[in-house]
Amino acid sequence: MKLILAFVLFFSMPAHAQVIGEVTKLPIPRFASLNADQAFARSGPGTRFPIAWVYQRKHLPIEIVQEFDNWRKIRDIEGEEGWVHQSLLSGKRYAIQNTGQPIPILKSKTDDARIVAMVESNAVLRLNECETSWCNVSASGFRGWISTLSIWGVYEGEQIQ
Repeated sequence: MKLILAFVLFFSMPAHAQVIGEVTKLPIPRFASLNADQAFARSGPGTRFPIAWVYQRKHLPIEIVQEFDNWRKIRDIEGEEGWVHQSLLSGKRYAIQNTGQPIPILKSKTDDARIVAMVESNAVLRLNECETSWCNVSASGFRGWISTLSIWGVYEGEQIQ
């Protein structure tokens, strides 16, 4: 009976939140962002491991895929992974526009809404809230709605308030 119950619980969870981190007790994987202008991603969880990547973009969205002590294994939009000290990360949510071309930020959650601003590819956007397939974002003093299909940093169907 316990085996069947565990099976049902495991497969009823959202695909992006099937594991709970042993350190933080937060879902793994989960999105977060870089909290520093420069962050070293190492090949392992500690300063004795060599630097694999140097991120130089504050608020860059990343996905936390593993935890060990004060270290978090992260994945970036390109799929590269490395270990970053937790002090360099923030729970504030950002996303990156990943369509390869400029797209509009809209006044409301409809495709025919008035355009508030245009967002270049690879622009980092602050996520204010997300529901179903739309996120309210802000960037460069502009605020409006964008389709979740146009950004990386939020899971399909994820709600952020």
